Amino acid sequence: MPLHYGRTPPWLFQRMKELAREITLFIVGEFGPEEMLKKLSDPLWLQAFGCVLGFDWHSSGVTTTVCGALKESIRGLEGDLGLFVAGGKGKVSRRTPSEIEGFGDLLSVDPLTLVYASRMAAKIDSAALQDGFQLYHHSFVFTIKGSWAVVQQGMNEETRYARRYHWLGDELKSFVCEPHYAICCDQRRRPLNMVARESGDARNASTSLSREKPERLVSTLKRLQTLDLPASHQILVHDLSSETLGRIFLKTYERQPEDFERLLGIEGVGPKTIRALGLISELVYGVAPSFRDPVKYSFAHGGKDGHPYPVDRETYDKSIEILRVAVTHAKIGRREKLEAIKRLSYPLPKRTSRL
Repeated sequence: MPLHYGRTPPWLFQRMKELAREITLFIVGEFGPEEMLKKLSDPLWLQAFGCVLGFDWHSSGVTTTVCGALKESIRGLEGDLGLFVAGGKGKVSRRTPSEIEGFGDLLSVDPLTLVYASRMAAKIDSAALQDGFQLYHHSFVFTIKGSWAVVQQGMNEETRYARRYHWLGDELKSFVCEPHYAICCDQRRRPLNMVARESGDARNASTSLSREKPERLVSTLKRLQTLDLPASHQILVHDLSSETLGRIFLKTYERQPEDFERLLGIEGVGPKTIRALGLISELVYGVAPSFRDPVKYSFAHGGKDGHPYPVDRETYDKSIEILRVAVTHAKIGRREKLEAIKRLSYPLPKRTSRL
């Protein structure tokens, strides 16, 4: 998705929050909060969700804005819904652990397990999968019972295009082997993919190497940088600093990680460390890491930039009201939830004839 500049108009974002709220209430009320996680982990559903909310269908901002609207739409109602949203764009993403822990008293699981899932998802898409997209958005959505989903996005600074990564905890079998539920992108690249199934030997070799004395690894890395290598390898090794990596190798040597997941979890182990270990593994053990791209895979109210037509505010408000009535009717007869519905009610903003 291309980078589009500009901000979402307040009148549109307000409506996005309201409609997102009604849609979320309906899905959670009818199918439970876990169903919302499943839908958010589907890149096509999230894209359609953004289109229904009136945002640009082909802008990188659809991810950040829709996730932001969802977070704001249920603020203060998380306990009633059993659904929580943490993180966001830029600096907000770094507050994800503290936001998760802030909901700890409402959860039936240890929030630290969710903090771990959040950190590991971010670490894998920034270090174990090196596809040229730098993460700048991380939304962590979870339920009171501990189910979770991640929607995060990276930007390629050269092309100004974004790629979106989706995770679904209930479908996760391993953090370090084919962990993604889906990755949304129109183009395939040739990334260093240490979480591909075929990178299993490279992961094991990298873990073994991380337990070796730093001097041996630094010496091998220097040798690697002087060899006449294929173009892809030259690109991967040209910016590796043996001096800096030596300090990280000392830390991994002292920690003696048992497996690749624990190696990734060590503070300071980032893209360059993983890249160096992967390439040294190939040189020393002959086990090559994978370079396979893991990519797997509408206009209800118009779009913010006027395509395919300007947002129809009257129709938008009517959609909000229709869905609100539907949610209320769906709850009739369920006495124990009537008070919750009253708390979730709020007046529509006053209509204005100008932006």
